[in-house]
Amino acid sequence: MQVEQHLSEIQNIVDETLSFAKKQGATAAEASMSKVQGIAVGTRLKEIETLEFTNDGGLGIVVFVGNKKGSASTADLSPEALKLTVSKAIEIAKYTNEDEFTGVADADLIATEFPDLDLYHPQPLDAEYALEQALKCEEAGLDSSSLIVNSDGASYNANVGVKVYGNTHGINAGYPSTRYSLSCVLIAQKDEDMQRDYAYTVSRVAENLDSPEFVGKEAAKETLSRLGAQKLGTLKAPVLFHRDIASSLFGHLVGAISGGSLYRKSSFLLDSLGKELFPSWLNIRELPHLKQGLASSSFDSEGVQTYDMDIIKDGALCNYLLTSYSARKLGMRSNGHAGGIHNCMVSDTGESDEALLKKLGTGLIVTELMGQGVNIVNGDYSRGAAGFWVENGVIQYPVHEITIAGNLTDMYKNIVAVGKQKEVRGALQTGSVLIDNMQIAGA
Repeated sequence: MQVEQHLSEIQNIVDETLSFAKKQGATAAEASMSKVQGIAVGTRLKEIETLEFTNDGGLGIVVFVGNKKGSASTADLSPEALKLTVSKAIEIAKYTNEDEFTGVADADLIATEFPDLDLYHPQPLDAEYALEQALKCEEAGLDSSSLIVNSDGASYNANVGVKVYGNTHGINAGYPSTRYSLSCVLIAQKDEDMQRDYAYTVSRVAENLDSPEFVGKEAAKETLSRLGAQKLGTLKAPVLFHRDIASSLFGHLVGAISGGSLYRKSSFLLDSLGKELFPSWLNIRELPHLKQGLASSSFDSEGVQTYDMDIIKDGALCNYLLTSYSARKLGMRSNGHAGGIHNCMVSDTGESDEALLKKLGTGLIVTELMGQGVNIVNGDYSRGAAGFWVENGVIQYPVHEITIAGNLTDMYKNIVAVGKQKEVRGALQTGSVLIDNMQIAGA
């Protein structure tokens, strides 16, 4: 992909679309377009299972006629198709209800600075290379133990893309990006016990991925560690959420402080700005301009400038996460969260994984969560889980078919430690999280 050429072409198309919108009577409009090329290879039991090339692209247009909104999209980028798409959006707007809170983002919030975030590291979309990575990965896992008896496959994915956003306030900006990943899912069996687990690696830079051999062996190690899993009775004990899944705890926070949940009054954190939700040592800071970050961007999906932001500082909630619409509904201003969060970093208490085990003492490590048993309206938390039982700081045996329960308000306040070894493969980065006391039951 010749990124400079594509970026310029897409910006021209976005500009042309916005011009059509104004000529057809829109009082304001916004358009976004992406073009992505990719390759995905899947292997299973050391044979090719899938090989896919993708070349996707499309444009979406949102028009505002006064306080009415209409939207349409197209994959046909000819001038005639763009005009037709705009006219359909305007026609739709005529039939929608007036909404005083709708419209493009406020002009003074629109991004004017576009730093290079180092998100673009292209390499040829080579089927042979992709296949080699997946095969090496799966082979390393399958060959690591005779107890690894089957595989759900390994997959290698590479995507190279360009995104552009523009609106009638004058912004017409975009950036190229790349994303590479490699994963492996294995199945182990001992007697009648059969278990499955996985490992993966992801990066903006292909050379920064973990080696295929490492990912395969890590998948085997995780899978083998689950053999011999037992059930637990009903009890209360400390729970250590392993860093691989600990980000979900803060993901519920993100959902609860997002503008949509707040203006609908469907959040357990209504009217919580300034309140201490966590221990005073805990901080969560958003860093949208992190170089090579998986969730980095200099502007959100409404063109609003992003900036470093404290979400939790000294345990207290500093900011809601607002889009233009939700901010207006709440009598506030957007802070660049249309489209989600941008690299939220949870502070830690400095302990290694080994030190966290000792601090846990006797209790449960959770390495897998199942089900959707989280009520954001009242904070009630109940999820299926699997992991390991620990006594005196030493792992004793794997456990499965259990349920852990509590309320997020209490869980957040009862966090006693966050490990220094971070999970960095997502938009929310945290170490393992130790919670003082939770209800545990056999599922």
